[in-house]
Amino acid sequence: MTIEKYILAAITTKPDKVAPGTGVFYCSDINEMEAVATNLEAILDGIAHKISEDVFIIVKH
Repeated sequence: MTIEKYILAAITTKPDKVAPGTGVFYCSDINEMEAVATNLEAILDGIAHKISEDVFIIVKH
């Protein structure tokens, strides 16, 4: 069995919104969160998805 889709990282401004278990990046505001998501998307060769106003995830498809 091969895992083809998985979460590489989570980015949030609210630590209580993301469970541990993957790389979690905590940001002080939405602008920082969007910048970190954009950078991680390129670095990790994944796709950023906005889950809520406080959470982005980087997913490998």
